[in-house]
Amino acid sequence: MASRSLRGLGGNRGGGGGGGRKSLSARNAAVERRNLITVCRFSVKTLIDRSCFETIDDSSPEFNNFAAILEQILSHRLKEISQSCRWLAHLQIPLQGQVTWFGYESPRSFWDYIRVACRKVSQNCICSIESMENVSSSRAKGRAWIRVALMEKHLSEYISTALRDFKTTRRFYEDGAIVLGEEANMLAGMLLGLNAIDFSFCLKGEGLDGNFPAVIDYTPYLKFTQSSDSISSDEEELRTLGSSGSESSTPENVGPPFIMDENSWFNKCKRVKQKYQLTLEQKGYLEELLRLRENQLSESVAQNKILLQRIEDSDLAHKLEKEQLEYIIVELQDQLTVLKNNDLRSRQELTAHLTNQWPSPGALDVNAVALDTLLYRKHNKQWYE
Repeated sequence: MASRSLRGLGGNRGGGGGGGRKSLSARNAAVERRNLITVCRFSVKTLIDRSCFETIDDSSPEFNNFAAILEQILSHRLKEISQSCRWLAHLQIPLQGQVTWFGYESPRSFWDYIRVACRKVSQNCICSIESMENVSSSRAKGRAWIRVALMEKHLSEYISTALRDFKTTRRFYEDGAIVLGEEANMLAGMLLGLNAIDFSFCLKGEGLDGNFPAVIDYTPYLKFTQSSDSISSDEEELRTLGSSGSESSTPENVGPPFIMDENSWFNKCKRVKQKYQLTLEQKGYLEELLRLRENQLSESVAQNKILLQRIEDSDLAHKLEKEQLEYIIVELQDQLTVLKNNDLRSRQELTAHLTNQWPSPGALDVNAVALDTLLYRKHNKQWYE
């Protein structure tokens, strides 16, 4: 009975293994995306806090960590080989990087996606990054682009423009990528707060070395906060665990109750103070973000007013031009009518003048008969004489 039931359990577990693996894979992908977005938000916050005290440059550990996080986000589930080169894999040809008709290139990085998706950004730095002599690999160009975009205060605009080009994004990334999920909408807004920071970078430093992948340092963002429901501190828990392992541990070994109460109140006060400090920092970050959004809104409203004024001026100019053209058309029609009447009158006068100057054919015949009669009479008169 026991063996039969165990076999039944094993069969059920094997039959549902495919669905379990899929759910586990989906869960892992969701956790990975959530971790990267969360740590990116923390890194932006630390950058804003650090910029209040010193200039952010290549030596800043907060920036180096942020650059590594952004590189990991933009490289998340990036397609390694294009679909047109999939047939090389079936031939069991080892592919070291992206393949073209001219040979092998460096492995595909997020720069290959950025340079295509961000071409529509006005006054972009894509061409200047491509023409840099000291930056050769695709990964190094991507890192140089991050620095230039931060110095230009256009990183959020680049990301927003790239994410709006969904067709290009689908062509470069696989399903489940951060840039294809709901987290992508948070990324552009998250990076907007960096426009308030003045960055200063050297584009010839070691940070642009594309031979090594970026590694994220999670230790600045890992902080254990004890639950407020806990009545004992970490030291008391360790001491309790240590005493419980000894043979002489008895209830009498526990200290007086008022000492535990004092420590518990002190720990609770400490935790409340930490929460208050964290909330205060978040409040400052949100206020800064709100101020930036209000500035952008005011600029958009001002631009909208300018555009509306231009449209009204254009409409007025078009109306005036239309009226002028209509007046010119009427005037030309009047002049054409006058010219036609003058031409007809001139023709009539010319015909009358020619008629008066030259006699008609009937008049010419009468004159000829009269002349012949006169000559005949004159001839007969001479004959009688």
